[in-house]
Amino acid sequence: MASQWHTLVSQKLFLAKTLLVRVEQDEAATAPEREAQLQGAIELLLRARELLLVMIARCHQNKVDRPASIDELEALFPYAIAEGGMLKELAETPGSWWQQLNQLEAAAGEPPKTRKTVTEENIIAVSADQGPDRSIQALNKILAAMTVLTREIDEQHSEW
Repeated sequence: MASQWHTLVSQKLFLAKTLLVRVEQDEAATAPEREAQLQGAIELLLRARELLLVMIARCHQNKVDRPASIDELEALFPYAIAEGGMLKELAETPGSWWQQLNQLEAAAGEPPKTRKTVTEENIIAVSADQGPDRSIQALNKILAAMTVLTREIDEQHSEW
């Protein structure tokens, strides 16, 4: 059962990778096409993270619940699960892929910020904050880390 969930998570990661490759290689793409592909890849990464939590629940024989957070995952079991502690540590580590996805998710749910025009008078006041890193390189790093973790969890539970 958990293997089917591993397949589903892997599928979302593969589709995200496919979109990132297209963004990188398609030089003729218009700005809206590039943005659609980037947003699609980000949404697939976010969906893969959600499904990873469900996959972990299934690995621990919970065949019904669909946890939406690490806390919800841990609350499903009367005992501590190794993945819960590991994911909590990851979520609390500055710059981790989990935190990067949190930032991307928050940014995706907000309207774009209006930018001030830089003039001689306000050059210091203009914020340099551009939001979370949505570069192809950053998204590929997230994707690679998620792929490794998903594979490790599946292999660990396949041995049992």
